[in-house]
Amino acid sequence: MSSVEGPCYTIINSGDIDPYNEMQLKQDLEKGDLNIKIDTLKKVIQLLLNGERLSGLLMTIIRFVLPLQNHQIKKLLLIFWEIVPKTSPDGRLLQEMILVCDAYRKDLQHPNEFLRGSTLRFLCKLKEPELLEPLMPAIRACLDHRHSYVRRNAVLAIFTIYKNFDWLVPDGPELIANFLDTQQDMSCKRNAFLMLLHADQERALNYLASCIDQVNNFGDILQLVIVELIYKVCHANPSERSRFIRCIYNLLNSSSNAVRYEAAGTLITLSSAPTAIKAAAGCYIELIVKESDNNVKLIVLDRLIAMKENEVMEKIMQDLVMDILRVLASPDIEVRRKTLALAMDLVSSKSITEMVFVLEKEVTKTHNVEHEDTGKYRQLLVRTLHTCSIKFPSVAGKVIPVLVEFLSDTNEFAALDVLIFIREAVQKFPDLRRAIIDKLLESFTAIKSSKIHRAALWILGEYVDSQNQIKEVVEAIMQTLGEIPMVESEQKRLVGELETVEGEGEGVKKEQQQSASTKVTLDGTYATQTAFSVAAIDTQKDKRPPLRQYLMDGDFFIGASLCVTLTKLTLRYIELEKNEIEQNRFSARMMLVMSSILHLGKSGFPTKPITNDDTDRIFLCLKTLSERTTETVEVFQHFCRDALGKMLEAQHEEEAQTLKEKQKTAAKVQPDDPVQFSQLSSGKESQLGENVFESSLSQALAGTKSTNLSEVASPNNKLNKVTQLTGFSDPVYAEAYVNVNQYDIVLDVLIVNQTSDTLQNCTLELATLGDLKLVERPHPVVLAPHDFCNIKANVKVSSTENGIIFGNIVYDTSLTTNVVVLNTIHIDIMDYIVPASCTDHEFRQMWQDFEWENKVTVNTTFTDLHEYLKHLLKSTNMKCLTPEKALSGQCGFMAANMYAKSIFGENALANLSIEKPLEDPNSKVIGHIRIRAKSQGMALSLGDKISSSQKQSVQAA
Repeated sequence: MSSVEGPCYTIINSGDIDPYNEMQLKQDLEKGDLNIKIDTLKKVIQLLLNGERLSGLLMTIIRFVLPLQNHQIKKLLLIFWEIVPKTSPDGRLLQEMILVCDAYRKDLQHPNEFLRGSTLRFLCKLKEPELLEPLMPAIRACLDHRHSYVRRNAVLAIFTIYKNFDWLVPDGPELIANFLDTQQDMSCKRNAFLMLLHADQERALNYLASCIDQVNNFGDILQLVIVELIYKVCHANPSERSRFIRCIYNLLNSSSNAVRYEAAGTLITLSSAPTAIKAAAGCYIELIVKESDNNVKLIVLDRLIAMKENEVMEKIMQDLVMDILRVLASPDIEVRRKTLALAMDLVSSKSITEMVFVLEKEVTKTHNVEHEDTGKYRQLLVRTLHTCSIKFPSVAGKVIPVLVEFLSDTNEFAALDVLIFIREAVQKFPDLRRAIIDKLLESFTAIKSSKIHRAALWILGEYVDSQNQIKEVVEAIMQTLGEIPMVESEQKRLVGELETVEGEGEGVKKEQQQSASTKVTLDGTYATQTAFSVAAIDTQKDKRPPLRQYLMDGDFFIGASLCVTLTKLTLRYIELEKNEIEQNRFSARMMLVMSSILHLGKSGFPTKPITNDDTDRIFLCLKTLSERTTETVEVFQHFCRDALGKMLEAQHEEEAQTLKEKQKTAAKVQPDDPVQFSQLSSGKESQLGENVFESSLSQALAGTKSTNLSEVASPNNKLNKVTQLTGFSDPVYAEAYVNVNQYDIVLDVLIVNQTSDTLQNCTLELATLGDLKLVERPHPVVLAPHDFCNIKANVKVSSTENGIIFGNIVYDTSLTTNVVVLNTIHIDIMDYIVPASCTDHEFRQMWQDFEWENKVTVNTTFTDLHEYLKHLLKSTNMKCLTPEKALSGQCGFMAANMYAKSIFGENALANLSIEKPLEDPNSKVIGHIRIRAKSQGMALSLGDKISSSQKQSVQAA
């Protein structure tokens, strides 16, 4: 296997290199001073990395540069010997390399430990046994050097040489085992133990058994290797678990967080016992609480969430909910969000009371705290308490008094969430209605937002059902509305303020005259300027009640909502009150308030006049109270509440459907899957748990291999993502598999030599457009006749935009240099966008804040509105926020909101407005799609994706 692996080169960013002269380079290396030789050697290294052939300089460097003892020269020479060709075209070692080998034998015996250690590190990269064989005695002698830097690098050199060419050091495991017994330095012991782990596990186990009680005193680097050994041995031979699992338990208390993390991950894969799962989860929680790095907190939280996906572990972790809530001490909002979601999934009827108590304390901590994320955290707490109350109605009575306090909060998002919760609770829990109404009335006058007041008015008008409560609500409304009629009240207020200003003006008039001076204005007239100024009327006026102030600011939508509430209260009062005189008195009072609002809207006192829609709505309320027809009374008294009930029912059905889909996709074992018995397995795929090391490595390398036929046929299979780069008749055939892994794109390019010639310096040259960046240039390869190879290229992604990768393949034959132009590779924006959810208020807020909009005209062959919506959601990876029941039926037009989020945290909003004439069933869907995003690239790329999907559907038709 080692003979197939290619060499690992050190990559140096070369930048732009000036044209070179090989004769000048040779002269600088021969006769230049030390600094010139260093600069020239750097330039030679960069030229070699760029594919230049400088074979004439090899002997010059050996004669004039290699004997120098400068440390910088030595380091540069290590890079030079790593990348320079060491063999002739026929594969034989160059004669000059014998001189190099002799020089490095001297460096391995040099008294300076840095030279010895760096030379040993260089030898790990050599793949030529002819060069290594003469150096073996010197390498073995370095195991006894006084400095640990030399000894640990000598172990690594012997390890790599034994792995690649075991015949050069046949007694390697025995040699390193004896070395391990005599060492005290942890880095040396770690490297030695690592070699035994991979070369001779039996010797590694014997050493571990001899010092298993001292493992806690070892360094963290050695403990990590011990954890890896125990994991591999116990998975290969499950009977060894009882021998080493106690050691893993002990390592959970290691002083190193990395060791504790790996030990916890290993423990849950080795044992499914409740004590093991609790110990591992507890270790994870301690790591999150004590670690200061937010990235580490999020990674460990993800491990806890992954544990929760297992049904057995989930039941055991339910006892750790209170420990998980300790993570809320972290100030990062993302950590808190994940913690609350995890705790909400694990909470049970046993722990819900304690959890609510903790959340109430967290709510108290957020008061009078000014931080950029405090409002978001308060909103998270409100939603979590809301979910707790709906999921466990027994705690709703304790939660409601805490949440009602948020109604007077300056954070409108949190207050709106509270109103949404109160609206749902008052509908679902009739026993709590009176208590909820009382708490709402207590906070009504302290509310500071018109939206919150409007929602509170709707709740009060819909669920107050007794005479006394109706009177209390009316008094609270009148208190926040001010004196009625409002126009006369405002006129008196204005007159009083003017009189106050005039009285103050007469008192200071004499002093003003004494200090007055004459000034010339811009138009040439004269004016008198005094040292005093009359105070503005607005500074003298008293503060108006909240509802009155909203109306004076021109917000008459809340005035119309208030009239609807008063209409509902009046109709309900008339039902309860048998005395007709009292009925008329109450009704007349409410009609006076409504007419007063209408009068104020037309008077000119407010900053904006009342709109026609609000006027019509208030007139409807007045007409309803005056005529009291059966149809309108039915609408006001029953239809509104029925509509709320249907909306809440639809929401819960959607949530239940989503949960059902998650459970369906989370099924780990399908009905037709074979049953595996760990006692009969070979050890490679046991039922003890997943291989945490292998799975992490597989994720880093972008995927694992699969032999399942159903996976091969799936649309996400690798074979379905291959892009053909050249034609079948080209001398070089190439195709690429594009693997998108969050911020990285890995191009796995297959290159096939279809000619009978050997292709020298076959190089894949790539370039990018958009926010893509090529990490490194692929190295040139040599292709034999009809041979093939795979070349990988890494591309970094920095934003959600469509990108293009293009380039060519350059190769040399015995006669000419040839170029094959490649087809372009389009990077799809859909690889970075995932469906997401948000509330209607958040959607409207983002729609208002985002400045970039892209309007796409619908051009499709679809004749059904719902089918077009499904096609759009599928092609854009967006989620429809409009409920399914709101979209049901056929009325000739459709409006829907869609939302998605990118892996970079960017939000994408879309509004679909389409229509179709009902009288013509064959007519096509027409309309527009408006896209809004914070960045221009996101809006344009999503619009291009929609346009291209429409073209494909038209072409297919």
